[in-house]
Amino acid sequence: MTAAPLGTRLRWAAEAAIARAVFGLFRMLGPARASNLGGAIARTIGTLLPVSRVALRNIAIAFPDRDEAFRRATLTAAWDNLGRVIAEYPHLASLKRTPSGPGWEFDGDAMMAGIAATGGPVIFVSGHIANWELLPPVVAHFGIAMSSVYRAPSNPLVDAIILRYRQAAIAPLDAALFPKGAEGARATLAHLRRGGVLGMLLDQKMNDGIAATLFGERAMTAPALAQLALRYRCPVIPGRAMRVGPARYRFAAEAPLALPDSGDKAADVAALTQAVNDTLSRWITDRPAEWLWFHRRFDKALYRQD
Repeated sequence: MTAAPLGTRLRWAAEAAIARAVFGLFRMLGPARASNLGGAIARTIGTLLPVSRVALRNIAIAFPDRDEAFRRATLTAAWDNLGRVIAEYPHLASLKRTPSGPGWEFDGDAMMAGIAATGGPVIFVSGHIANWELLPPVVAHFGIAMSSVYRAPSNPLVDAIILRYRQAAIAPLDAALFPKGAEGARATLAHLRRGGVLGMLLDQKMNDGIAATLFGERAMTAPALAQLALRYRCPVIPGRAMRVGPARYRFAAEAPLALPDSGDKAADVAALTQAVNDTLSRWITDRPAEWLWFHRRFDKALYRQD
């Protein structure tokens, strides 16, 4: 592999130094205080950034009957949640199952115990909702190593920092991270073939995906989850996080989605993909402040007025 240019390497080093300093500050504060500070910073600065226009447009698309006050309040709350997620990152390993205070509670013990006992293949599906980074540690609590499809940051030094926090949060278990792309797809297939457990976030746009709807609007969606689930006829379990307070969450695993079996492969993939999007729409409608609204999720024609 060709070494990166000196200028790029210096930029990477500077960005990594900033990341270490920021995470170090949040770590010293403790999880609840860090969460509050991160939320305050993000909701103060974030609403001034250009990407907030995209978020406001997304909120208007998803909730066409709600007024401007609702959209602005949702935007501010979404920035608050994102800031908290970032600030809670260095505390991932310390956020454990507990009845109160920083940490999490869970609905669905019997289902998790069954997976731990029998193994996979199993696919958990979720979205960038509340603190999605806690999903692997929560699953690991039940003795399940959940591998994930992963888009690494462009800065490998920052990526290494993030990976250390993620690995510490699921220790002593170890779980593979499969890169997006052809190599990662092959590794994912092999993982499920061996009876592995996989986690996928399916709420981001994929331009070369398949046409599905989200909130009733066209939203190109990756078909990989449905293709994998139908190939191995493995359970697809929706699971989400819900914020209860600073660094405090409730997690819930729902019943597995029905796997279509019409004999028409393309139709079955489309149906299962739509079922996932319908689940995401329901979750986001329930708690709109906790979704990551900041990317152009819908058909590009819906953004032309921006």
